[in-house]
Amino acid sequence: MRQYSYFGAILSLLFSGNPVWAATYSDPSWPCIQRKVETLSLGLMWPHPIQKTGLQGNIAAAAGELVEKLALRRISLEETQPLIAEFVQANSDVTLDVLGYVFKQTFERIATDRDNIMEGIAKYSFRQIALSQKVDKTRTRMTDLMKAAEPDFDAVDKLEEQLDWDERIFKVRAKSLTYVCETPILLEKRLFAIARELLKHAP
Repeated sequence: MRQYSYFGAILSLLFSGNPVWAATYSDPSWPCIQRKVETLSLGLMWPHPIQKTGLQGNIAAAAGELVEKLALRRISLEETQPLIAEFVQANSDVTLDVLGYVFKQTFERIATDRDNIMEGIAKYSFRQIALSQKVDKTRTRMTDLMKAAEPDFDAVDKLEEQLDWDERIFKVRAKSLTYVCETPILLEKRLFAIARELLKHAP
């Protein structure tokens, strides 16, 4: 029985024929097929200068409430459109600076959420690596036991049970990776869409 490398184990465990790991493995903290974008750029999404000072008066409270809603993933992009329109209609003093402020605050909230998810993906990846290495060691131990003049079949059976359990955990985790890896991209698309919608209302 040959030893399995980390990525060899991945391919052998995920025998569905649809690999869910990245095509290149230069970054062990990023197991996704999608290209890794470490951080997002506010300037690429909002093509206008954004004032550094906060808003004042009633519009500040209204803008804050809008930001809270725009940053919530459970509120769909379709639902954000009327929210933005209502905000503009209810505040006659909305300017490009106000819209820029709303986007900047929304960007910071969603980008922080995305950073936390990226960190979680990295931890997930290293847990999978550790589990795969454990599988490798178990297989090697089983091979060594079977090479003995009088194999300890009870020990082999125990190792086989542990191997089966670890492989099941690995596969369950790997199948959940598709959704997890999509989330950073969905958040990025959400920000682009919110920026476009806000700019539609620029005076």
